[in-house]
Amino acid sequence: MEQSLWEPRAAHLALALRPGSMGLPRLVCAFVLALCYCGRRASGVPGEAEQPTPELVEVEVGSTALLRCPLDAPGNLSHVDWFVVHKEKRTPIFHVRQGQGQSEPGEYQHRLSLQGPGTALAVAQVGPHDERVFLCQSRRPRSQEHRIQLRVYKAPEEPTIQISSKGISVYSQEPQEVATCMGRNGYPLPQVVWYKNRQALKEEKNRIHIQSSQIVESNGLYTLQSILKAQLVKEDKDAQFYCELSYRLPSGNHMKESREVTVPVFYPAERVWLEVEPVGMLKEGDHVEIRCLTDGNPAPHFTISKKNPNTKEMEEQETPDNGILVLDPAQKQHSGDYQCQSLDLEDMTSLSSETQELLVNYVSDVEVSPAVPEGQEGSSLTLTCKAESNQDLEFQWLREKTGQVLQEGSTLQLLDLKREAEGGYRCMAYVPSVPGLNRTQLVNVVIFGPPWMAVREKRVWVKEDTVQNLTCEASGHPRPVISWNVKGMESKQEELDPQRVLGTLSVLVTPELLETGVQCTASNSLGRNTTTIFLTQEKKLPEQESKGVVIVAVIVCILVLALLGAVLYFFYKKGKLPCGRSGKQEITMPPSRKSEFVVEVKSDKLPEEMGLLQGSTADKRAPGDQGEKYIDVRH
Repeated sequence: MEQSLWEPRAAHLALALRPGSMGLPRLVCAFVLALCYCGRRASGVPGEAEQPTPELVEVEVGSTALLRCPLDAPGNLSHVDWFVVHKEKRTPIFHVRQGQGQSEPGEYQHRLSLQGPGTALAVAQVGPHDERVFLCQSRRPRSQEHRIQLRVYKAPEEPTIQISSKGISVYSQEPQEVATCMGRNGYPLPQVVWYKNRQALKEEKNRIHIQSSQIVESNGLYTLQSILKAQLVKEDKDAQFYCELSYRLPSGNHMKESREVTVPVFYPAERVWLEVEPVGMLKEGDHVEIRCLTDGNPAPHFTISKKNPNTKEMEEQETPDNGILVLDPAQKQHSGDYQCQSLDLEDMTSLSSETQELLVNYVSDVEVSPAVPEGQEGSSLTLTCKAESNQDLEFQWLREKTGQVLQEGSTLQLLDLKREAEGGYRCMAYVPSVPGLNRTQLVNVVIFGPPWMAVREKRVWVKEDTVQNLTCEASGHPRPVISWNVKGMESKQEELDPQRVLGTLSVLVTPELLETGVQCTASNSLGRNTTTIFLTQEKKLPEQESKGVVIVAVIVCILVLALLGAVLYFFYKKGKLPCGRSGKQEITMPPSRKSEFVVEVKSDKLPEEMGLLQGSTADKRAPGDQGEKYIDVRH
């Protein structure tokens, strides 16, 4: 301050004293200024003494700050006083006497300690409130002091961003709220920068406004809130907004970014069009959706109309869901020209799409002639298939029973008919250019002839004096009737198809039926045929005979076991069996571990019983052994 105020005046004085530079009045003024300047420099002005720049110490919140006191004389360190300075007021906080420290009562009482031989003061659990000037002072042998500026830092939490729930209309004449950014628990207050599509945003009159505020928490940390307001246009509907917090730590400058968000932008539609799903060739039976689409947001109110082929007028279609007409299943009559209209309820403007043709491809019902094909064995039969479509058709004949393709084309020739040719034939009319578009018709070919039996004869296992159901199957045209040569408890006939029948007879199995069997006869106007069913009785052993077999088997088993025991005893007496020859058994161990200890087990069993219990590796009994059993366990 002193240099900036008085030295320019001295320069003016020197300029004024140059010969020929001024007159007498100027010379007198210059002399007076010189006297004032010299007197002020000599006496000094209280409160304007130049203070040395404090030493800077930077720490993070929660850590420990080391404040060193670099005074001139080493002996001064044994007698030092520490102060905190606030608005040039010194408050004592710590004293060092003969290398020992003592805290003053107050906020620092339990957070101060000496590090090393009295060279540094440690401040534990540093917080934002500790960002002050600390002063160490010594008066021995002369007064000295050293100032330290403590700077405290805390990285803010990850920034959060919240978009405006209302959205922004392009009709707005002033900036609207886009999003809010929050940065919590930082120190000092971080700086915020807003970005749109990775480009930094700056204040712009009537276009962009950034409103920031801060809250000081009870722990001294800052919470920053920044609100971005802007005027948006239609092109901003996909813009990505985010905020960035810049802050400093002892390690340097850092930054954190929020997630990117997209803001709803409301703008009027400029055009309307129709879209049909699925894309491609449509056919009857498909699930078809006709949608109205627009380039406006939000979507306006839609109506879908279809041209009446008779009056050529557009008729509105019923659409429960706004702008979506569902055709399920699509049919031939759904083909035609469709158009979409939109109505913006905010400015009441209406737009119409271009008409779009919808074509539903179809195949009509298939007709086969003759409708009921009939023929005699050995004759020929011709089947003809007919259908209509808006596309080129092709035909195919298949055997219903096997699915085999018999012939391509609308006509099927059956030559030299045999009974096996009887049954179902299917004609399929299909459109090759539209996959899956086809119609089919099934006809049954009937061949005139006497009944044909499924089997000539068969055998059935039965039990005497029980009720048995007997079945008989036959086919033919005209459809046959089944009869039986015996009278049963119940008889019925079931029609399996127009030419095939199944007869069922419930009978009581008697000895006479077991001898003669049963015949079923199928007959129609062209003849008759029979199937013979032989009844075979299930045989079983008499009860007394079964008991005798069991008794004999038990006796044989007992004899075999007795014989086996006698043979073993004989070999044991002859000494052919190694087991039981000694009451002492030694477990084989490595030679180096023999003779370590022996476990004696006495038994009251007879030597013969003990021998049967011994393993095949037992030693022979030593002379004088009295039947005691020794197990030599060496390890």
